[in-house]
Amino acid sequence: MTIAVDFDGTIVEHKYPEIGEEKPFAIDTLKMLIRDRHKLILWSVREGKLLEDAVEWCRERGVEFYAINRDYPEETWDNNPHFSRKLKVDVFIDDRNLGGLPDWGTIYRMITHHRKWHHLLDEAAGAASYYEPPKKKHWWQF
Repeated sequence: MTIAVDFDGTIVEHKYPEIGEEKPFAIDTLKMLIRDRHKLILWSVREGKLLEDAVEWCRERGVEFYAINRDYPEETWDNNPHFSRKLKVDVFIDDRNLGGLPDWGTIYRMITHHRKWHHLLDEAAGAASYYEPPKKKHWWQF
């Protein structure tokens, strides 16, 4: 998968423009996702020196991103006339998600086991461990 990861409030506590403390298990989880061959893109509002500081903070802890604020490392306005800040990724990990940011253990479990929120809610409620959508009826059935 290609996964976009926000920095402030997601990898670290939100202290922008400063860098906050690491969120528990964020770096370890990111390293595991990289080891599992996922492509991680740092997707941040930070620019210039503030962005460089965030990238270096992650690098010092062993996290190297596939790309930063773009779909692939070489992407520029010149080689992609459709360049957009809207990334084309499989998953966004961001503290501004609807429902908030799950803990990093839950994030890892959701990604590695292809789980969605309703799966986890069903499991927590003791329901079936996999969501089964209703069977599709044929056009002649009511």
